[in-house]
Amino acid sequence: MTGDVASRAVLDKAARENFPVAPVFLPRAWRQDLMAVYGFARLVDDIGDGDLAEGGRPDAVRLGLDPEAAEDRVAMLDAFEADLRRVFDGATPSHPLLAALRPTVRRHRLTPEPFLGLIAANRQDQLVSRYATYEDLLAYCELSANPVGRLVLSITGTSTPERVRHSDAVCTALQIVEHLQDVAEDLARDRIYLPGQDMKRFGVDEADLAAPTAGRPVRDLVAFEAARARELLDEGAPLVGSVRGRLRLLLAGFVGGGRAALRAVEAAGHDVLATSPKAAKSVLLREVGSTLRGEG
Repeated sequence: MTGDVASRAVLDKAARENFPVAPVFLPRAWRQDLMAVYGFARLVDDIGDGDLAEGGRPDAVRLGLDPEAAEDRVAMLDAFEADLRRVFDGATPSHPLLAALRPTVRRHRLTPEPFLGLIAANRQDQLVSRYATYEDLLAYCELSANPVGRLVLSITGTSTPERVRHSDAVCTALQIVEHLQDVAEDLARDRIYLPGQDMKRFGVDEADLAAPTAGRPVRDLVAFEAARARELLDEGAPLVGSVRGRLRLLLAGFVGGGRAALRAVEAAGHDVLATSPKAAKSVLLREVGSTLRGEG
């Protein structure tokens, strides 16, 4: 697989998100910039998860590493961060997805911090596999999710302190929803994003999460965390009404996508072990419409 084809494969994963990252109704310039940011975020996640095409060997070579170093995720993340800094230092990055990001950074005068946050989150994934408290999980989401929303606001020229606050609530909620959908998948990677304090409260241990289907304690725990995510979505929902035009539809898609995913989790009886609940398109559209109308 060539570098260009590998990069295309990374971007194609956008189709599997709860809501399209850069839908066709957006202005072309916005779509290009959003996809450049998405390409960065998706590749960082793939490095952190060990999900790179061909085991990451082509990416390792592009980043100046020995192909065998592709198995060392921390080394790959360190090399990718060094290549990212070239984008902001005026040098030419080696990786094609970073080369595609450079015009976006210049056009919108983006700062390195959100990008570095996403790398830090994936570096943390190599060191931390359990979270003791909900507050610990929120701190992780501050790195792993919130930078994406802040970048969307910067690219669309709509960033204000209040919008950033609402965006952070939405992004954290979407991260928690994704964790709920992927409990079994995460456990297979030896990661648990359900706070240990909450697991103890509901009488859930790791063996319960490894079962083929969820028992009542696991379902109650998932319902509790889902309620938290819904509260965060509701807290951030005023973001949608604070903008106009096609951006309003995009942001409603993020909020509605999160609500639709929670509906799917609820419809599955909060059993996220038997399957990874995904929302039907009809439910997604209904939730987006409800969000646009300002309905809870």
